[in-house]
Amino acid sequence: MLDLDVDETFDCLTDGGGDFGVDAIHLTEEIDGEFGVTLFQGKYKNNLEGNSNFEQNGIEAMINAIRHIFDPSTHLGAINTRLRCKVEQARSLIRDGFIPRVRAIACNNGLTWNMDAQAAINRANFGDQVLWEHANHDILVGILQRTKPVTETLRLTGKALVEDLNFSRVCIGRIPVSEIATLMKTHGERLMERNIRRYPGLHGNRVNEGIRRTLRSNEPANFYFFNNGLTLVCDDFIYNALQSSDFQIKVENLQIVNGAQTCMTIFLTAEELLRDGKTLPPEASVLVRLYKLPKDNEDIVLQITHATNSQNPVDMKDLRANDARQQQLEQSIQGLGYTYRRKRVDATPKPTDITTGAAAEAILAVWRQAPHQAKFFTREHFGKLYDTIFTESLNGTQVVIAMLLYRIAENHRRRPHEHDPLFVRYASCFIAMQMGRHLLKALGITPGGLDHRNFAGARQWVEDQGEAYFQAACRDINTALRALYGNQEISVQQLSATFRRGDLIEKLRQVEV
Repeated sequence: MLDLDVDETFDCLTDGGGDFGVDAIHLTEEIDGEFGVTLFQGKYKNNLEGNSNFEQNGIEAMINAIRHIFDPSTHLGAINTRLRCKVEQARSLIRDGFIPRVRAIACNNGLTWNMDAQAAINRANFGDQVLWEHANHDILVGILQRTKPVTETLRLTGKALVEDLNFSRVCIGRIPVSEIATLMKTHGERLMERNIRRYPGLHGNRVNEGIRRTLRSNEPANFYFFNNGLTLVCDDFIYNALQSSDFQIKVENLQIVNGAQTCMTIFLTAEELLRDGKTLPPEASVLVRLYKLPKDNEDIVLQITHATNSQNPVDMKDLRANDARQQQLEQSIQGLGYTYRRKRVDATPKPTDITTGAAAEAILAVWRQAPHQAKFFTREHFGKLYDTIFTESLNGTQVVIAMLLYRIAENHRRRPHEHDPLFVRYASCFIAMQMGRHLLKALGITPGGLDHRNFAGARQWVEDQGEAYFQAACRDINTALRALYGNQEISVQQLSATFRRGDLIEKLRQVEV
């Protein structure tokens, strides 16, 4: 549902005793004074007919959780540690003035919730700040089958322009929003494989909320003027050139490269209206640009995707995949016995696999001494911070060693040992930074001195002394925390806020390793 890798997914899980009705929770970075939170609750019914509604008590539990989690003044009571750490992270952001936008996803192997449960949602009066969604087996199967090419007929309305251009073909026209809703209901995320931003939901996105309001307003015909339109690409399309308007265009391998958020918002709004016994207004339409592009030119697709998505924050990992520095790192790391996954792969990663996202976080924390940016500025790792992280001098050895240290710290964060201090759950990047300092001191070199010639020795040091370095790093951080706060008791919210800021870094630099 969120397009996360395995490690990120595991980190979201909070299921178990004291889970407050929340089986998983995911937090985004803050953008424009807001941050997104997605809550999951799963219910399984031993009924292969798939005709049971999502339980009302499950909805009421989620309502109760939302009411308490996002109010820092309320006492949480007995909840499990994994959930508490996530909740305190959210509360820390709220205390800093950021506004949560919540997406509550109820998952089961049957039907959506009943009218009584919907009445409970309405009584909660959360308004637009909480978006409720239902996900079942049909949704999951649709996601799993999304790589299957989409062949569909687009029904435009009014005049359209079709032109052959530079071995490609372009169609510019207008399509009813009802057609978009039908398209998304039929094919869903299979249409978004080439969209680098995917769909974040209505939460935390004022543009999507504005789309919904316009479609539900008394002037839906103005939707065409308020929206930037959709950009679609395909392998081929045909149409009846003898028509003057209202074209039906048959399209092969259709993909949305810009406008996925608009399309999903239209679909979700259609579902909301349907629950109210209404339909999308027939007069509402949206601009569409359809490009038939050469099948063997993937670069042009990436360039179009990048250019048309530049008005909103974009995850740049896919666009940087063919960068010369990424290709050089792939070759360098392969020579060390590891696989650098510079492009997204659906297969489960192996221990010897290193993804670009994890590598960026590890390098920024361990070698660039910016652990707060490593953990909380992931949106900029392949944007503003790209040249800081992936310098010309960066080599495969430095990447692998940083990853090995980072994984030790992350493993403790995800599965804390009995005697690990509480801050381990927030400080993995800070711990990895300190572990790197201890390793360099033991080797008697600087980060630039790490290369293929001393790789085997450095890796052996990490394997033999990694846990000792972890314990030493924890002692360093404990010393820095005492220097920062004295002997006063530090609350969980304070811990979360401290490791989100950089003021602890200076204290750590004063600690002798």
